[in-house]
Amino acid sequence: MTRPLTVALLGGGTVGAQVARLIDASAADLEQRVGAPIHLTAVAVQDTTKSRPGVPAGLITGDAMAVATSGVDIVVELMGGIEPARSLILAAMAAGSSVVTANKALLAADGATLHATAASHGVDLYFEASVAGAIPLLRPLRESLAGDRVIKVMGIVNGTTNFMLTKMDEEGADYDEVFAEADALGYLEADPRLDVDGLDAAAKAAILAELAFHTKVTLDDVYCEGISKVTSADISAAQQMGFVIKLLAVAEIKGDNEGVIVRVHPSMVPRDHPLASVRGAFNAVFIEAESAGQMMFYGRGAGGAPTASAVLGDVVAAARNRLTGGRSPGQSTYANLKPLPIGAAMTRYYVNLDVADRPGVLATIAAAFAENDVSIQVVRQDGHGDEAGLLVRTHLASDAALRSTVDRLRELETVKRVVGVMRVEGEAGV
Repeated sequence: MTRPLTVALLGGGTVGAQVARLIDASAADLEQRVGAPIHLTAVAVQDTTKSRPGVPAGLITGDAMAVATSGVDIVVELMGGIEPARSLILAAMAAGSSVVTANKALLAADGATLHATAASHGVDLYFEASVAGAIPLLRPLRESLAGDRVIKVMGIVNGTTNFMLTKMDEEGADYDEVFAEADALGYLEADPRLDVDGLDAAAKAAILAELAFHTKVTLDDVYCEGISKVTSADISAAQQMGFVIKLLAVAEIKGDNEGVIVRVHPSMVPRDHPLASVRGAFNAVFIEAESAGQMMFYGRGAGGAPTASAVLGDVVAAARNRLTGGRSPGQSTYANLKPLPIGAAMTRYYVNLDVADRPGVLATIAAAFAENDVSIQVVRQDGHGDEAGLLVRTHLASDAALRSTVDRLRELETVKRVVGVMRVEGEAGV
């Protein structure tokens, strides 16, 4: 008989409890898929007095380091944050345990150290659950598309902000209203800035970019802008132009391997684009590869059960490797492309202006765009009193040129107010 393979959890919260439940409920199936029984040996938690349905009381302990260094076959880290998660993972690897983690913040900040430590100790590092929950995304990027050249990755990778923007679009609610509702439903992180300031999405974007482009990308390389400044005026303008606003993570290769640009920011997306139909707390990632073309991955990006599904998939992979002597794919950063600033990105802008309603104003506005070699694609004008509202959408230009244009518009005497500015993604050529 093949010996049982042992698994220990660091973290017994929403996801950890679901992982423990699934290991017990699916024991027979997991044994058939792996080729050996899977035994859960311990669940390390911060508060041992808290009730944890689904987690056997006899397995709960407050000594996370003892669990990490116990020498089990697989340690599953579900604590989140940088420390003590990093120290515990490194200790587990040094003790000979393979590691499965959902810790996007740690991977984005110091994934290189984790990969190097796993390699030096001959153990696995799997992290499918760190991005987009249950959606099988990282493994296709790392394995299925290994023979192709990925050009661009663009997606909705934070369900909370997508829920909020969906509410604003469909119900006309303002930002403060949808923030309060998301909070009441428990969608927001303990630190809401991780969601609404785009930091959670930025960490995931770094992981996606590193896998897609085989180059080292950290959180510091990601331009990040959240949704707190998205207004009802922006939502209305998007609707008028046939767009919807989404918080997008975008990673792309610039030119012929000049470098990589990774950015997170609110964007207007055409309503006929596949990402525009992603509603509520769902995630979706749109990938463009040289040979495979365009493809989209869609599903639940968060929640205990969906995330636990991805974690168990990694546990099965690591367990099989223990039996066969196989290894997980290590870090692939051979391309060594340099990170480029967002100013190098080619995109389009929407600009909403309040201007003086008098002859010659439109010509002055157009001249400001021309000064920066930015071409106007669409202009809509509405008069109200002695002022007029202008909605301008540009053709493709560098982000640096577009930002310079907006700065110039703010200097014009005829421009009373720049009401809103947002990037436009998903149109042909973007």
